[in-house]
Amino acid sequence: MESADADMFRPPINRAMRVLDRSYFQKKIPLAAARVLQKKQIAKCKADLTDDLLKIERLVVVRDDPVEKDQKALLLTPEIKPDNASTWSEKLRQLVEEKQVDVTNHDLELTYDYWNYHDIMTAILPEEDQDELPTGFNIVGHVGMKLATLPSPSQLLKTIISHSTAHLNLRENYLPYKHLIATVLLDKNPSIRTVINKTDLVGSENPYRTFSYELLAGSPDLSVEVSEEGCLFRFDYSKVYWNSKLNTEHKRLVELFQEGEAVCDVMAGVGPFAVPAGKKRVFVWANDLNPDSHEGLVGAVERNKVSQFIRPSCEDGHSFIRTAARKLRETEHSALISRKASRNAPPTDAPEPIVIPQPKSFAHYVMNLPASAITFLPNFIGVYKGEEKLFMPYTETKLPMIHVYCFSTKANDNKAAEVKICKEVSEQMEFEIRPGDEEVTIWDVRDVAPQKRMFCASFRLPGEVAFRC
Repeated sequence: MESADADMFRPPINRAMRVLDRSYFQKKIPLAAARVLQKKQIAKCKADLTDDLLKIERLVVVRDDPVEKDQKALLLTPEIKPDNASTWSEKLRQLVEEKQVDVTNHDLELTYDYWNYHDIMTAILPEEDQDELPTGFNIVGHVGMKLATLPSPSQLLKTIISHSTAHLNLRENYLPYKHLIATVLLDKNPSIRTVINKTDLVGSENPYRTFSYELLAGSPDLSVEVSEEGCLFRFDYSKVYWNSKLNTEHKRLVELFQEGEAVCDVMAGVGPFAVPAGKKRVFVWANDLNPDSHEGLVGAVERNKVSQFIRPSCEDGHSFIRTAARKLRETEHSALISRKASRNAPPTDAPEPIVIPQPKSFAHYVMNLPASAITFLPNFIGVYKGEEKLFMPYTETKLPMIHVYCFSTKANDNKAAEVKICKEVSEQMEFEIRPGDEEVTIWDVRDVAPQKRMFCASFRLPGEVAFRC
């Protein structure tokens, strides 16, 4: 369809609008329609007139006949005029001559409900601001929060959600339109019940990684329910940290864990690493300093039936690194997994349960607090002092892998960031690691700002650090 014709179907423009007036967005478009004179011929006529039919997204081409109530009509392209047969295709003329259809006027009425979020916002926002129209947002449960210009909402839905909240982070030039943007967003996304806008950096005001926000539209209730990797989480989004865009990273790391291993999740939050790992029959000692995160974690453990594998705690992460290592060595625990009996087996011959013993040392430490997790690394100095015989070469057990999250500067080439991160890790542990060393990986997680990127530094805990006196 030509650009001029496409403009016919766009909403009316009002650049002065600051409070949404839904009644303003309505349009009557004069078109031609092919009246199908016999009901049983609707499908045939529609097929015959494929090239003549109106092709506009979200518009149903089969309409009620404007002349006869019980009949149907087919909307035709704007080029076709009812009173000018020279604009008709050969096929349309043929059907008219055969008295299968009759060409008539039809007024197509469009209202606010027809147009999508992008349509409405381009009709309201200044033209100079439309190159970066806010289309991306974080969705958590029923809360929606804007992220300025990111992939479309459907691309960001990496979790299964209910009672959704859209979490926004609007750029300054869009702030005068924030309530209007939020209202349209709420209207055009049925799964979203609440829209909020972040007003500070995550963790800038408190150690729990929560943030200040303003309610832009919808319900003030931020109690949400999120399903990720087959695990159900419930929490108050205003009191805990959750980022749906980290779903891929959660999955990537959990895939490294093997059944029967023990993992120490130092900053576990409500359990996006721990609970899916528990589903894999991985023992996780999961900790978070935030009492509300701990409460959400405890609920997730019970709800997802992984209590045999996850041990929640609410402690300071610095001390937890060391105390968890000691307590794990001292704790005797096994998970018992029941097995279903064969259909042909007698009721008395119930199979023995699978016994999975908890190891005496962690295979992985996870530290997902990117603003400061690297500063927790000194706690690994001497963490296994005097316990050398637990590990290689005395046994087949290796020292744990450390996965520490951090921020660094964004660049086309991550080489400089990798060197910088390894240098910071080395300084904290008083032992040098370098990019390219065996079992040293600097993983690019995601962009968090125009010049800021999140990374995960993974490395084997050096014996020179773990056993240091």
